[in-house]
Amino acid sequence: MKKILFSVVAVAILFFMEGCQSMRNFTYFQDIDSLNLASSKGLPETKIMPNDELTIIVKTSNPEASEPFNLFSNGQSFNNGNNNITGYLVDNDGTINFPVLGRIHVGGMTRPQVEDTIAVMLKPYLSAKEKPVVICRLKSFRVTMIGELGSKVLDVPDEKINIVEAIAQSGDLSMYGKRTNILLVREDSTGQKHIHRYDMTKGQIFNDPYYYLKQNDIVYVQPTKQKTVQSSTGQWTTLWITVLGWATTVASLVLTILK
Repeated sequence: MKKILFSVVAVAILFFMEGCQSMRNFTYFQDIDSLNLASSKGLPETKIMPNDELTIIVKTSNPEASEPFNLFSNGQSFNNGNNNITGYLVDNDGTINFPVLGRIHVGGMTRPQVEDTIAVMLKPYLSAKEKPVVICRLKSFRVTMIGELGSKVLDVPDEKINIVEAIAQSGDLSMYGKRTNILLVREDSTGQKHIHRYDMTKGQIFNDPYYYLKQNDIVYVQPTKQKTVQSSTGQWTTLWITVLGWATTVASLVLTILK
């Protein structure tokens, strides 16, 4: 009787340990209560890169004064009620071709820096009383999400997104997504690719220097071994293997009890 009781308790402990291990694999930010998040302070700063597309609007108190510096489709202007603004594609050398002002180097700049630079360059073309307002926006801020959370390209109009938001907008990871080894591929201004890996089960993600994503980042969630096995052998084969494994375990337990 004692042997039977001992065997039942042992099996129960194994089930409990397996359940705890499963929870650890699925739970996000497990150690966050014990972390110092002081180093997480800071906001992202998006810098313009080659092949980015910008929208730049120049506004003045006299609409006619700013009209030569704005590009609109069909040759129209604000005065004609047209808000379809033509974008500026940043060349590989980091420059754009701006009306009247010519080529302007914007690569490596932030949006406020571009706005200030163009505002200064406009002064010789405007009356002294004019104080032009330049508005620059990045049209092409996109993040690609693939793997065990679906395949999506996220448009980020406010140019600010972190890895947690990106995963949430993609519908979260599936049960087969490997949360401990999420891959980030990032391309710099020279075209060089860099990789980084996230462990979403750790609260340290909030201190990660790659916490905020940048334009054109690629995030890949790889499948767990269980998903890989299911894909290669099929769900029914996996089920039978699981059943056979448990049957073998039970048979061994029974033989142990009968001895």
